[in-house]
Amino acid sequence: MPLGQFHHTLSSVLGLRPSACEVLLPALTVDEAAYCHNRDFFLGYLRAAGVRIAPHAKTPMSPDIAADLIEAGAWAATVANLQQAEAMLSHGISRILIANGLGGLRNAPRLAALQKEYPEAEIVCIADSVAAVDVLSAAATAAKSSIPVLVEVGAGRSGARTFESADLVAQAILRDPMLVLRGVTTYEGSVDGPTEMARIEGIDALLTLVSRFFSHLHRLAPADALVISAGGSLYFDRVIEALGPVVAEDANAFLLLRSGAIFFYDHGIYRRGLAAMDRRGGLPIGKDRVSAENSFKPALKLWAEILSLPEPDLAICGFGMRDVSFDQGMPVPLGIFRDGLPKTEFDPSSLSVTKLNDQHAFLRLEKPTDLRIGDVVAFGISHPCTCFDRWRQFYVLSAEERISGVCETLFS
Repeated sequence: MPLGQFHHTLSSVLGLRPSACEVLLPALTVDEAAYCHNRDFFLGYLRAAGVRIAPHAKTPMSPDIAADLIEAGAWAATVANLQQAEAMLSHGISRILIANGLGGLRNAPRLAALQKEYPEAEIVCIADSVAAVDVLSAAATAAKSSIPVLVEVGAGRSGARTFESADLVAQAILRDPMLVLRGVTTYEGSVDGPTEMARIEGIDALLTLVSRFFSHLHRLAPADALVISAGGSLYFDRVIEALGPVVAEDANAFLLLRSGAIFFYDHGIYRRGLAAMDRRGGLPIGKDRVSAENSFKPALKLWAEILSLPEPDLAICGFGMRDVSFDQGMPVPLGIFRDGLPKTEFDPSSLSVTKLNDQHAFLRLEKPTDLRIGDVVAFGISHPCTCFDRWRQFYVLSAEERISGVCETLFS
């Protein structure tokens, strides 16, 4: 690309190949076929299980992705805060779940302003304390508009820790004429334990508490359509198994997951998480069980050039901590390209990233190889949620690994 064109329109990059360095590198790309496969498979799996989803938009913070998932059948978009809510609402997303508490009373007029600006939108909020209910009450009163609220029950992070404390929150919501008790929410991914088995036991205990509390809410508001919401990302099998039967007893109720990164998968935390799911028995599809790990395809790639070959077993690539996730593992080399053509004689498993600086990746070679400065290396990533946020744009790649789209991100 000519210098100066750092913010690309589709017309300026359509058909170009990152593998041939026809765009400035490093560059982050989403494989369109892999993303669409993950989207269609997961949404189809959830439909068959009678489960809805509000994918967490914080992963790519892309209105294009959020709108695509809703068009494909998602119930809403989940966001983490008011900034993300405004970003999605301003781009036409009409149902938002804010999956965290808002903070103190200074945020009440900010939420009220969003309600006034987008009166046709549905903004669902959560509360895990009476103080959090007070904030939502003040916002609803200022906006003169009701707010649907989920009581958050949790472990390891936010959320009421006991049935009794959660009930205090529910009672406060029911007493307020401007608030609507919408159900219960949790995030099972924050449960920790010294072993995977201990973590599963902790998750199951949390889901048991959520189930019990949902039954309590059903008795408090028997005529209302209630929701149970959970994160679901790496433990959606446990969530569906535990909470699915609870909502199945009520035709008005439904289970709502908030998984977002699963649509992109990865070569790190999600691959390991779904391998663990397979060890728990895999995914029930009809009367069969299939491999969770093999049901999804990694969609993200980071493309970078080799900048230096200072030692026989070391290559320095032009990307670093500013460009890629590393909190759940280092990037994984997938292939090497020269002039846009794959160098099939290289075994990617013989290469490994051992260290990242701000803008440099240390690529260790098991044996000396015929690499050259300017060769392009494609890397898989280890965690979608901490990779997208480094980019203001990412490219969509066709099956021929040519750019077919450009997506903006809206990270604040």
